[in-house]
Amino acid sequence: MNFSITTKSPETLSNYVVVGMFESQKLTFAANTINKVSKGTLLQNLKSRKFSGTAGQTLELTNLPGTKAKTVLVIGLGSNKCKVEFIKAIENVFSKVREAGETAITLFIPELKASGVDRAWMTRQIASIGTSLSYRYEQRKTLLDGKSFSGAPAKVAVAIEGKSASSDKTHLAQGSAVGKGMNLAKDLGNLPANICTPRFLAEITTKLGKQNKFMVKCLSEADMKKLGMGSLLSVSQGSKEPAQLIHASYSGGKKKDAPIVLVGKGITFDTGGISIKASSGMDEMKYDMGGAASVIGTLSAISEMKLPINVVGLIAAAENMPSGTATRPGDVVTSMSGKTIEILNTDAEGRLVLCDALTYAEKLNPAAAIDIATLTGACVVSLGKVASGLFSNNDDLAEEISKAGMTSWDRVWRMPIWEDYTELLSSNFADLANIGGRAAGSITAACFLAQFATKYPWAHLDIAGTAWVSGKQKGSTGRPVPLLCEFLLNRI
Repeated sequence: MNFSITTKSPETLSNYVVVGMFESQKLTFAANTINKVSKGTLLQNLKSRKFSGTAGQTLELTNLPGTKAKTVLVIGLGSNKCKVEFIKAIENVFSKVREAGETAITLFIPELKASGVDRAWMTRQIASIGTSLSYRYEQRKTLLDGKSFSGAPAKVAVAIEGKSASSDKTHLAQGSAVGKGMNLAKDLGNLPANICTPRFLAEITTKLGKQNKFMVKCLSEADMKKLGMGSLLSVSQGSKEPAQLIHASYSGGKKKDAPIVLVGKGITFDTGGISIKASSGMDEMKYDMGGAASVIGTLSAISEMKLPINVVGLIAAAENMPSGTATRPGDVVTSMSGKTIEILNTDAEGRLVLCDALTYAEKLNPAAAIDIATLTGACVVSLGKVASGLFSNNDDLAEEISKAGMTSWDRVWRMPIWEDYTELLSSNFADLANIGGRAAGSITAACFLAQFATKYPWAHLDIAGTAWVSGKQKGSTGRPVPLLCEFLLNRI
């Protein structure tokens, strides 16, 4: 999908033109222009068809007098008071365009008055939403006549009132990069576990690094053993697939600048190990590497944007399988930090790979570290599919992430990591246990990770509810790539 900026007037365009209307049939400037040249025909059609302007409502009008466009799509923009109405409207625009099979469209940005919304935000949202909604999983599908299933428009022109600035193109490019990063994360998440293995993630990240000019090194199990990563290696020891610790370094900032470290949980398939899961829905455990996918997608986006910032992506990748060599409940392992862990449940494996990665991150002297993980079903119970869980040992960092989530509309909700909860992880046989019981499961998981991130500002995103959707529309969402990109953009 190619995005561009235009300053042309809507009645002069011959392609598929998109204009807006607010509630109470208040036309945007572009819609009003078309209404004038059509001598009121546009508004007459809207009134006769009882088009109210509710957010996301759409109506196609063809062959309006005085215009060159064969089709004008009017999109409802709602009350003009809430940016989520704009997001819904843009989502519906691209869905409608896909249905219509249009290959080139021009979308006129409205004059929004919603709080926190400006032209830069709208332009980026158009590009990121449009790119993300163009996604279709096709890797393992047989294409009919060699044709793609996508149907998304190849060209999208965003119309700016008055004089265009170079920043408009920059914001379009940023939005497109975020959308492409989301789509890469979706691809990785949707791939089956017999293809997307820890070694596959290492290969993909290495290839991406070569393409986008950032450094990647992959630590083998032998390397991790030398570092004392007994916790991470305990997860992979039941599988024939060797674990990988992928270290990707994007150096866009000054050499002396401390990096932001993103740590992704990369469990490419999670059976639960000896504490095996129920078979129903287990196919969705290929999505247990959603944190890793989001880190790779974010690295792709920021390197395409050429952000002047240093970012390190750490991906702790392993497959959790039951076998004669698998870790047993009750086993005690020693983490890279030296802390010993009693593994009471082998299905609480994500925290076991992440804790060693967080200790490894300490060597990098990060400005901040954020781990991203499909960690707990308890977080899904708490927050559903709307918000990701946010936990942090630093109030300023937590506030930064929360604001980035609201701006990108990839929202989070902060939860506590009080000492009272940490006490639930006590063990008679090790420094701590890997689970704390049924109560407050997402919190005790975060409290476990907090024990390994004491030397730097740290945050944990539990994306178990937001990384994928189930049912008829089953698939990876690409979250929280928008949140992470917004956070990094704000750090410049």
